[in-house]
Order: sequence, then structure tokens, then C-alpha cells
Amino acid sequence: MEQYVLPILFFLLIGAVIGVLLTVASKVFFVKTDETVSQISDALPGANCGGCGYSGCDGYARAVAAGEAPPDLCKPGGAEAAKKIGAVMGVEVGDVERVTAFVRCNGNCDATEDKFTYIGMGSCAAIERFYNGKGKCRAGCHGMGDCTRVCENGCISVINGVATVDPTNCTGCGKCVKACPNKLIVLVKESRKYMVRCSSLDTGKDTRQICKNGCIACGICKKKCPSDAIIIENNHAYIDHAKCTNCGICMSVCPVKCITGLPLNSQAVCAEQK
Repeated sequence: MEQYVLPILFFLLIGAVIGVLLTVASKVFFVKTDETVSQISDALPGANCGGCGYSGCDGYARAVAAGEAPPDLCKPGGAEAAKKIGAVMGVEVGDVERVTAFVRCNGNCDATEDKFTYIGMGSCAAIERFYNGKGKCRAGCHGMGDCTRVCENGCISVINGVATVDPTNCTGCGKCVKACPNKLIVLVKESRKYMVRCSSLDTGKDTRQICKNGCIACGICKKKCPSDAIIIENNHAYIDHAKCTNCGICMSVCPVKCITGLPLNSQAVCAEQK
């Protein structure tokens, strides 16, 4: 029994020394935490999506605490997070409108065709970089799902060849926006009820030949809009949402049905296609 006593005492002594050293180190190298930064961090959802323009929630919290950023940049947190941060900073925050991602393309497999059969890397970025896309429409969705892979909330699905967003759980983080090589995905405010679901700038004649669902810039929506909220520019129709009253006339008169009512979710598209 005595042969075990000395090793046990030895290890106890080592443990005690290490404990003392760790205690001393924690005092010497202690970094005082900014209470304001901690409170702001607690008000954020912790998504670390970078949608605010900073490296993550901690980076944004430090910027707000230092007065370098406003309290309403967190898109996943929305109005609730903005109000909590405003309370911490002692400032009044106005209404923060929720945003969601929207894909400006309706060139599905029934409306357009591919130029060739692609069997390479399953990536929109790869197809765009090496082959300038596989579809006849250069501005269309490649449908390989780069956006679906970066979406942490599972809000994006590729249905019938086109990426479609289900806004139910979309936090507006913007990761899908960055992932799309054709820049088809945009963040839109929830109050915007109608969008042009096309990004092609080809002439109407060329668009008709490559996609049945593409905007042909016919101008009917512009003529019928009672609020003068439609602009025809670069062979494409645009909605001026500052003037738009969400009447829906533009959608009802569009001959190619490329003006879509929002929210447009993946389930609705799937049901429509069935």
C-alpha cells in the first residue's frame, strides 16, 4: 500500500501547482468584457450570417457598441432584435420591415431548353464559369442548387429546373444572393406584393424564342398601371415600388405571366405545376 502513497501525493502536488498557475494566469490575462457588447450580442439571433455586412454577430455587436453601425442591420433578427438593441443603446428604432429572398427567373423546364446536356460538376458557378451556362437564356437560373446548399433554413428548392424560395422561414440573410452566379436572387421587402420574375434583357423577339415565360417588354403592364409604377427599360419591365399600390393589375394583364404575386413559395409553385 505504501508504494502507492508517494505517486498519489506527487500527482496531487502537481494538480495543486497547476491550479495555482491557472488562477494566477486568469488574473494576469483577464480581459474586461464590454457589458454593452454582451447585451447587444444577447439581443441578436446568433445566425452569424454576415447579412449585416460584418463578420458575424459579435463583430456587428462591437460595431454598434462603438457607434459605427446602426441597430437595425440584423435581417434575421428583424424588428424585435432592432428594438432590443435600440433599448441597450438608448436610441429609438423605427419600424424594421422583414425581407425575404426572391428568384427573378421563371424559366422552368416547360418554358425553355438547355443548349446541351451537362454532366459535369453539379454547380451553378462551375457551369457559368466554364460554359457560360447551359440554358438558352443566358440570364436564367442554372438550376444546380448552389443557393440551396448555402441556405441554412432549407428555404430554397429547385423545382422544375428553377430555384424557388419558400419565404416562411427565410431570414433574409442574403447568403443565397451571394451564391447565385447570375445574380438572380434579390432581397425584397415583405410589403412588396408583386415582382417581375425574369432577368433577361434580350429583345422581345429573342426572348420569345428562348423562353415562353420571359418578359418581352410589350408595355401592356405600363399602359394599364393606374399608378404609373411600371418602367420599361433595357427590354425589360421594372416595378417602381415607391409608387406601386399593390393593385395587381400588372400581374393580371401580363401576357406571359412573368409578373408574380408575392409571397411566392415553393409549395405553391409545386402545386401549380402539378
